[in-house]
Amino acid sequence: MDWFYIKGILILSGINLMAVLGLSLLTGFTGLFSFGHAGFMAIGAYTAAYLGVKMGLPLTVALLAGGFSAGLVSLFIGKLTLKLKGDYFCIATLGFGEAIRLILDNVQTFGGARGWPGIPIRVDLWNVALVNVVGIALLVNLVNSRHGRNMIAVREEELAAKTIGIDTFRYKMISLFISAVYAGVAGGLVGYYTGFLQPKMFSLNKSTELTIIVIFGGIGSISGSVLGALLLTALPEILRAFALWRLVVYGAAVIFIMISRPEGLMGGKEITWKGIASLLQRGLRLHPAAKSQAGAGAQASVGDRGGDRDGNGSASGSGSGDRAAQSIKPSF
Repeated sequence: MDWFYIKGILILSGINLMAVLGLSLLTGFTGLFSFGHAGFMAIGAYTAAYLGVKMGLPLTVALLAGGFSAGLVSLFIGKLTLKLKGDYFCIATLGFGEAIRLILDNVQTFGGARGWPGIPIRVDLWNVALVNVVGIALLVNLVNSRHGRNMIAVREEELAAKTIGIDTFRYKMISLFISAVYAGVAGGLVGYYTGFLQPKMFSLNKSTELTIIVIFGGIGSISGSVLGALLLTALPEILRAFALWRLVVYGAAVIFIMISRPEGLMGGKEITWKGIASLLQRGLRLHPAAKSQAGAGAQASVGDRGGDRDGNGSASGSGSGDRAAQSIKPSF
């Protein structure tokens, strides 16, 4: 396994991570399950590719435009569907994702079902890493802000959130918009990395994969989303030696994790710099303690051997002391 192959896996993991971060905000922090995020990825991918190839815009501008185009579509979809509850919203987003795919199948401007080849490859590992760092930083700041706490309140109990004055519909809309922007940027990265776009790349399977990664990493955990994207993107490639059975093993591994740990890898917790520092400090404190315990054990063993010798001497001394005590009579 050479570096070129590993780099390709890391790039695909980073692209998936960008879409998963957006879905994590919608599903993990706002409580809305979506199976239509592949549709937002498709909108972002084709918009970014059109602006970059046909209009000659720079990569950064094309990616941002692709993300915001997906966000604008999400505002229209959200206006129609966010009042639906539970499974009905999920089904509506599923229909939206499939509708986008079928529309692109019949738009010959983008190549239709045959696909769109010849897109210049402008994405490498450093581009994707930079986009991921910016995306994670923005999402962390949002979740820790007042708006993020309001979204979490909507997830925990929507009726109670309404009672204390939170505009639940507004925050659902904001969450859906930001989530779609992330997915659109991820779609743009796909186009400029593969050099080819085809509608079937953004099918229901892709939406399901993103949802599995969010649940696998842990609902309401950004760190879990990062770990889930890295592991579940790399796992099918690691299992490629199993040939046709690799997806069976992949599915079995995912099912095992979800049964044995239903809350996901992180379980809603986060990896923070403070937590890493405290862990290192604890390890440094335990390390000298282990040394001192080992030294104390060595001294104790030496003391035991010395005590045995002293005990033998004291035993012989006690015999002579008893004989001397018998010869001395106390006088009163």
